[in-house]
Amino acid sequence: MFAPDTSRLRRLSRPTVLALGGYAATRVIGLVVLAIAAAVTGEDGPHRLKGRWDSVWYVRIAEHGYGYETTLPNGDVHSDLAFFPLFPALERGLSSVLPVDAATAGLLVSWTAGLAAAWGIHRCGAHVFGPRAGVLLAVLWGVYPTAFVQSMAYTETLFTALAAWSLYAVLRERWILAGLLCAAAGLTRPTAVALIAALGVTALVLLVRDRRLPRRTLTGVLIAPLGWLAYLVYVGVREGRATAYFDVQAAWGNSIDGGVALARFIVGLPWPAALGLCAALALLSWLLVLCVRQGQPLPLLVYTCGVVFVSLVGAAYFGSRPRLMMPAFGLLLPPAVALARLRTRTVVPVLAGLALASAGYGAFTLLGPGPP
Repeated sequence: MFAPDTSRLRRLSRPTVLALGGYAATRVIGLVVLAIAAAVTGEDGPHRLKGRWDSVWYVRIAEHGYGYETTLPNGDVHSDLAFFPLFPALERGLSSVLPVDAATAGLLVSWTAGLAAAWGIHRCGAHVFGPRAGVLLAVLWGVYPTAFVQSMAYTETLFTALAAWSLYAVLRERWILAGLLCAAAGLTRPTAVALIAALGVTALVLLVRDRRLPRRTLTGVLIAPLGWLAYLVYVGVREGRATAYFDVQAAWGNSIDGGVALARFIVGLPWPAALGLCAALALLSWLLVLCVRQGQPLPLLVYTCGVVFVSLVGAAYFGSRPRLMMPAFGLLLPPAVALARLRTRTVVPVLAGLALASAGYGAFTLLGPGPP
């Protein structure tokens, strides 16, 4: 009888284990540092992960459905229709089958999705630049400065998981699967427009190059925007006007202004802070240039640039922008490839230092007053 080559299976699975194990280690470090900081300050660490800021809105939707809004002292109206439905739907479903409340279910969804995201990120990196780069890419995503959000009941991990696996499906030319995953991402975050664009631009280039488009490719591209469009239509029908979703976002201060709010924010800062922020934006631009020079596949490159663009052109609260860019894991491919050239005994201390720095910043932010 035919016997499977177990040694080969072990070799194939080892990079995946390293990627998931390394990523999980970064999350554990973050939780441990948060627990220590919370004990020192007398704060409730777990509450900060599942019971503050956007997490509260998702739980309310999970428990009561849409329909809640609050009026701020300045007259602005914040509606829960600003939040896409997939994450609270998963919270509701999980809390109905497990003995946990919706808030705890949100943590379980986020943590599970974080592992799925790390796996998908690893597979994308490994497909393009080899297994070692793929492992380091997944771990670097776990030590991103705002990676503490990956441990919260937020949508970043779920969206990134769907996006990473959708992009991997495109790289493997499995277009229908890519479209389905993109549609699910479109029910998770508005940033899905970057993923939709990545699939559409890639298909358009294939059409121009080959002068034909296979049926499965066309089907995947047509499926891709359905989730995002469906929610916009739902909000429009519910509110009785086609632009209702964008009006809701504008009421939250999230209108698209082409970067005017960002420019005004920089101008209003003291010059040392403004100089530091400009340096950070210059570093971001340099990373994007490196992504292009690195020869990243077109869908990954369009997606990365799209996420960064969407994150910068809105009038949203500035402190949230690094978090909004976190799903753009392609930005981390240049440093991942650079680290892949170094010896393991050099790489491990570097990653450990980054994990501790990220964890410290996360604890400081979570135990502070402002939203991430």
